[in-house]
Amino acid sequence: MTSSAPPSPHGTDAARPDPSKDSLIEYPCLFPVKVMGAKTDDFVLQMTALAKQHDPFLDAATIAQRDSAGGKYISLTITITATSRDQLDNFYRALTAHPLVKYAL
Repeated sequence: MTSSAPPSPHGTDAARPDPSKDSLIEYPCLFPVKVMGAKTDDFVLQMTALAKQHDPFLDAATIAQRDSAGGKYISLTITITATSRDQLDNFYRALTAHPLVKYAL
């Protein structure tokens, strides 16, 4: 004899995890992303354009930037309005695939 969970009132299996509960992040929220790369003339412009693809309401004036001690690299803190885990995952994938990006945290 096997035991089974009672059916959920929402029509889903009660034993199946709720994907919205997989994250500790409550959406929507402001989410800072640190991006580092070689200091080039268009790094900031390209990262801003990439971020706007994932957050069309991004205010570019809020992007913080800092040069490395030697001046060879630049880091940006881009704070997007995160609306879902998929959006964040897609943004990170796009950043890490970009040829100018060394790290994205």
